Amino acid sequence: MGGILKNSKIQKLLLTLIGVMFAVTSGFGQSDTTVENVKKTVLDSLYREDQFYAGFTFNLLWNTPSGISQSGFSGGFHLGYTRDMPINKRRNVAIGLGLGYSINTYGQNLFIGEDIDTGQSIFRNLDGIDYDKNKFITHLVEAPLEFRWRTSVPNTHKFWRIYTGLRIGYLYYFDAKFEQPGNQVRQIKIDELDRWRVGATFTFGWNTFNFHFYYSLNPLFNGDARIGNERVGLNAAKIGLMFYIL
Repeated sequence: MGGILKNSKIQKLLLTLIGVMFAVTSGFGQSDTTVENVKKTVLDSLYREDQFYAGFTFNLLWNTPSGISQSGFSGGFHLGYTRDMPINKRRNVAIGLGLGYSINTYGQNLFIGEDIDTGQSIFRNLDGIDYDKNKFITHLVEAPLEFRWRTSVPNTHKFWRIYTGLRIGYLYYFDAKFEQPGNQVRQIKIDELDRWRVGATFTFGWNTFNFHFYYSLNPLFNGDARIGNERVGLNAAKIGLMFYIL
C-alpha cells in the first residue's frame, strides 16, 4: 500500500513539473512570436533599400567623327546618395531621387587646343602625330532619378534588382591634356562644351554585384565644335559595376 501511495505522489509531481514547463515554454514562445511580429511590422513600415551607391565603369565614346578613336584606358568612378521612396505596400517598387558625384577619364586621339590669336578652340585629329599622352577628364555633379523594382524583404539585403531611369548632371570641370616631347597643351575652358548632361541608366543584379549601363542622350560638344565640316559630337557610354549600401 505504501509503495502505491509513493508512486502516486511521484506521478503527481511529474505531471505538475510537466505542466509548469509547458506553461513556461508556451509563454516564452508566445513572447518571442509577439516580439518578432512587432519587429516585422516595424520593418515592413520603415525599411528602405540601396540609398548609398558607388560604382566603377569602363567608358566609351560613341558618335565620334571620322578618324577619332579611343586609346589607353578610359574609366570612371561614381558615388552618391539616392533617397529610396517605396510606392507599394510590399515596398519592392520605388522611386529613387538623389545626388551624386562622377569623375571620368577618356583617352583618345582628339586634340583640343586654342588659337592664340583668336582665342577660339581647336579640334584636330592626331593621326600621324607622335605624342605620349592625350586625354580629357570630366567632373560632374549628378542627380539620379530611377524607377526601382526588386525582390527585397525586410530581413535580408540579398535580392534581385532592376533599376532604370535618367541621370541629370552638370559638368563643372573639364581638363584636356596633350603631351609630346618638348610640348604640353592643357585646355580647361572650352566654350563648345555642353555642360548640362542627360543620360539614360539601367542597372540589374543580385546582392553585391550589379551591372550598370549609362548612355548620354546629348553630345559632349555642341554644333560649333568641328573638325573641318564634321561635328565633333561625342556621346559617352559607361559599362561597369554598381555597389549599393543600405
